[in-house]
Amino acid sequence: MTLSRRAFLQSASLSLGAGFVDLPSLTSSQQLEQTFAEIRANLLNMINEQREAENVPNLQMDELATEIATKHAIDMATNDYVSHWGRDGLKPYHRYSFAGGTDATQENISAADNTWSTKNKDLKQDTAYLHVRLYNEVPPNDGHRRAILAPQQTHVGIGLAVDQLRLRTVELFVAKHVEVRPVSRQVKPGEEVPFTGKFLKRYRELTCVEVFYEPLPKTPEMSWLREPHAYSWPPESKVLRPKLQPPFVYTDRTRGEVDVFPDGTFSVPVKFFRREPGIYTIVTWLKGGKTSKGFPVTEVCVRAE
Repeated sequence: MTLSRRAFLQSASLSLGAGFVDLPSLTSSQQLEQTFAEIRANLLNMINEQREAENVPNLQMDELATEIATKHAIDMATNDYVSHWGRDGLKPYHRYSFAGGTDATQENISAADNTWSTKNKDLKQDTAYLHVRLYNEVPPNDGHRRAILAPQQTHVGIGLAVDQLRLRTVELFVAKHVEVRPVSRQVKPGEEVPFTGKFLKRYRELTCVEVFYEPLPKTPEMSWLREPHAYSWPPESKVLRPKLQPPFVYTDRTRGEVDVFPDGTFSVPVKFFRREPGIYTIVTWLKGGKTSKGFPVTEVCVRAE
């Protein structure tokens, strides 16, 4: 049966993730890089036009996020799956953090398995249609659209991949609001390390630092990766609150744990509280600017084993 390009896109599957393009019909690396650059620029322009319509700030391209998205998209395309999880069991925020990132992220993936052209103009059209499908979501099933328009986002990485008629695109959104001092990414269970950062804008207000725990990832079955699954932080966490000045205390009669200084710097000792191995994710919550509610600005992942 012959399908139109529109029909192919209408049958595409949607999820969340990252990406790269492998175009077998292109004859040189120069052509390859030019195609990548044009598609990324086109998608970034679309995203910023949509954000301008909602009166939220434009995004800049993030090199690390693009690199991470690219690797994940290649893996998804070449191994015929669509998932937030990689074949190593890592989630999007794990991938970005263990590659050196410290900022909070949100990931959108689009996928289609019936593309037949790797020409520049056709891939531009296909990736644009896939993005528009994400943007046109309606509540309550509009998670991809909310990621595109989230006012706290400042950057985005875009990955693309095509292999064996399989197209994968990934938009990895990044919220850069805090500069974090280096943290060891490999510790022992029960160890304690200092976690220190500085707000990039003075109007930010720290609401808390939350430390999430999850067991070390296991390699998922390919059949599981080919089914849709939403990702999130794990349910187990410890909340560390800003210190209150005497005589003020919280309702549990404690003063808090996070030192917040007038220059916008904050510091807190973080204990990796479980005795068994696992991954801890340090999430800093801020509020201020266009977002009145608290929003996450760090996702610093640490392996304890």
